Amino acid sequence: MTDSNYDEILQLLRDRLSSIASSEIVITPETNIISELSIDSIKLLNLIMEIEDTFDISIPINALADVQTVHDLASLISRIKSNH
Repeated sequence: MTDSNYDEILQLLRDRLSSIASSEIVITPETNIISELSIDSIKLLNLIMEIEDTFDISIPINALADVQTVHDLASLISRIKSNH
């Protein structure tokens, strides 16, 4: 995993999460997607589908069980992308 790849993914996630979360929240890699951003399962699923389309990857639903923070999601996407 290259840092630039991870950074690109992280920036994309921060941009997308900013548009669907409360505007006053600063999104960092440690931000909890569910509790801090109040993202429900429908919004999360839409985000995942958008990510899959953007990076031409498939994210297994069971892999999302361990995702809590923005960093977790960016790392997961980066791993899938590098194995793709």
